[in-house]
Amino acid sequence: MAHRLTQDEWRPLESAHHARVDAVTATHLSRRQGGRKHPVEDFLFSYYMHSPAQLRRWHPGPGVALDGADDRDGWTFYRYADGVAQMDLPAFLAARSDTLRFVHDLLSATAARPAHLGCFGLHEWAMVYRQMPEQARHTDWPLRLGQEGTDAVVESHQIRCSHFDAFRFFTPAALPLNTLAPTRDSRTAMEQPACLHANMDLYKWAYKLSPVIPSELTLDCFNLAREVRELDMRAAPYDLRTLGYEPVEIETAAGKAEYVTAQRDFTTRAQVLRLRLIDACDSFNIGAKDYGRSDAHSPSR
Repeated sequence: MAHRLTQDEWRPLESAHHARVDAVTATHLSRRQGGRKHPVEDFLFSYYMHSPAQLRRWHPGPGVALDGADDRDGWTFYRYADGVAQMDLPAFLAARSDTLRFVHDLLSATAARPAHLGCFGLHEWAMVYRQMPEQARHTDWPLRLGQEGTDAVVESHQIRCSHFDAFRFFTPAALPLNTLAPTRDSRTAMEQPACLHANMDLYKWAYKLSPVIPSELTLDCFNLAREVRELDMRAAPYDLRTLGYEPVEIETAAGKAEYVTAQRDFTTRAQVLRLRLIDACDSFNIGAKDYGRSDAHSPSR
């Protein structure tokens, strides 16, 4: 039986979620209205394809019934009857079991794997290796060491990128320099818990399982991803000091130590969120075979 909440109980929870989201999306929305771009903060809305409005929607998760929530009549995977709205878990499982099972397996495998802390964010450097200036992903921002210096950093380090969605953006010249060869199909076998992109992706997996994942957890994953993205770009080859981002100089011993310290902290915090997501998937008995017709599309993006 669902836990029933009166409007006096659930409206403040929804309002608190709205306030949290508004606080972290206000500057992005202001820039978007003015047609301005940001190489760090826009990533969470351009790459991950989940809008501020979608993030703002409050979902309590399954097993909670909301009195008077007629505004949810027609929301995907909700049912509304007799003045009460709640998530339609059977309908979600019938439609999205493949994605649910994939996310559970990926996160479980990643959580069980040892952390590798020696990548130093070189994936971003490999994405501009031996490029012409006009080919750079962020053409408005100069390379801190110039093209020749950037290429020298790539060539003097071992690159060990295990994340397919980072590796696929390597330049053609950088692809053979990677000691690993991740593919879309090998993600469950290769992703590891210290990877910055794997930890940012916790946000992706949370919103892809919306609305069965409570919005509080999805927003927790978003906030971690914001912090991780900042480190990702501070350690990248771009000079972003005019935006207030001091570089993490991974080409130096001090910069490497700084990077690893931050990476270790993110690994610990991400693991907590990863386990919360796994527990949420486990609560839906994803190993069952009787979900009905499941989604056939790729869960990757």
